[in-house]
Amino acid sequence: MTKMKILLVDDDEDDREFFAEALVGVKLNTELKQLNNGKSCLDYLMQQIENLPNLIFLDLNMPIMNGFECLTEIRKQQHLKELPIAIYSTSSSDKDIEQTFLKGANIYIKKPSSFEDLKKSLTQVIKMNWAYHMDDFKKENFLLRI
Repeated sequence: MTKMKILLVDDDEDDREFFAEALVGVKLNTELKQLNNGKSCLDYLMQQIENLPNLIFLDLNMPIMNGFECLTEIRKQQHLKELPIAIYSTSSSDKDIEQTFLKGANIYIKKPSSFEDLKKSLTQVIKMNWAYHMDDFKKENFLLRI
């Protein structure tokens, strides 16, 4: 079975470690690449045309280029338009959720505070049938609730 390539873009090192540990804990066949801002994400994606990740987890509040700007730039690129993007943020503001939905994110995950909830969220998102989710995409399916 092919490994699912996951890209995590988050400036908080502790959050990246927490995510990586939870990903190992869910025991799914994944490979994780970590970056710490939107610009490095965009640069990486432009160099990886033949080897794109299967799924991006994108934080919103980052230096250099934040998640909103990064999401906008990703969706401008023809070869990245269909790439599933999960917003992964501490923010639960309706404005942030609405804005990322309109900018083309596929799902919104409020960063869980517990390790078990993070594992549940990761399992649910990684096992999601993205082709179906993107075809039947509705706002009420956008916010992941655990």
